[in-house]
Amino acid sequence: MTSHLLDEVGLAPLPKDLGRVEVRLRDAVSADDRFLGEAAGHLLAAGGKRLRPTLTFCSAYAARGVDAGATDDAITGGAAVELVHLGSLYHDDVIDEAETRRGVPSVNARWSNIVAILAGDYLLAQASALAASLGADVAALLAATIGELCRGQVLELQYLFDTERSEDSYLSTIEGKTSSLMATSCRVGGMVSDVSTDTLDALTQFGQHVGMCFQIVDDGLDVTRTQAELGKPVGNDVLEGVYTLPVIYALQTSCAEELKSLLGRKLERPDVERVVALVARPEVVDASMAVARTHATKATEALAGAPGLDADVCARMRTLVNGLILRSS
Repeated sequence: MTSHLLDEVGLAPLPKDLGRVEVRLRDAVSADDRFLGEAAGHLLAAGGKRLRPTLTFCSAYAARGVDAGATDDAITGGAAVELVHLGSLYHDDVIDEAETRRGVPSVNARWSNIVAILAGDYLLAQASALAASLGADVAALLAATIGELCRGQVLELQYLFDTERSEDSYLSTIEGKTSSLMATSCRVGGMVSDVSTDTLDALTQFGQHVGMCFQIVDDGLDVTRTQAELGKPVGNDVLEGVYTLPVIYALQTSCAEELKSLLGRKLERPDVERVVALVARPEVVDASMAVARTHATKATEALAGAPGLDADVCARMRTLVNGLILRSS
């Protein structure tokens, strides 16, 4: 769904630049040890949305103009943020004991948890090397972002199977584990384009709110889409004890008593399906999407307040944000 959205953004250099980043990614995951290279490249070969590099490129286009496409530094930055994302997925699948990712067996399922952890570490190391090639500021930013990913994940683990999880806890979690990397993706695009401090902060705010919007919508899709559409089982968050915004809101409705009788422990698939049916009611999903729309609005407002950016590129970036909301319908 998001891949189709990127097509609709309509920035002429984007397909070519995404092709360039694929080459950079393949180079980065290669290793002298063939087995390590195969494991590290497993999810890369399975494809993906490449939303984070796209945010890097769009920020660079907005700063420098779209005609010439992304600079080599922007391609390197886009590859670095995507490698951080891939590495985090390897680790997430170990934590979640996931069996599939992007429609293929997860690395931990195909090989082992140890292989997945080490391959994920290798991807993070390669991301750090690429960031370092762009200078100390970019390297420090990426290191801080990896720390934020860890903070968000640890916070989530503290609330597993907790029916008292608050909305604030949920939002802080996704700010760390999702939003921080999208904010960094945009900031890197601005940094390699030498924008002013005000513009850099505006691009970062745009990415932060895009990340919040993206994750809230994604968590809604986990209870409203099919396994074929998701590439993973429906209600996987519920199964793993991760109670996202739709569950938090559903626990405030008339079905709260029934939900609490089911939640708070590891469930078998029939009970997961019952929870999904209770959570996926229109009023609950609509309430979650209202929060996502708030962040979408804040993202577009951040762009409007950024001096010196290309107006047409900003309009295309707003199209991307609107598309994130539309994919929930």
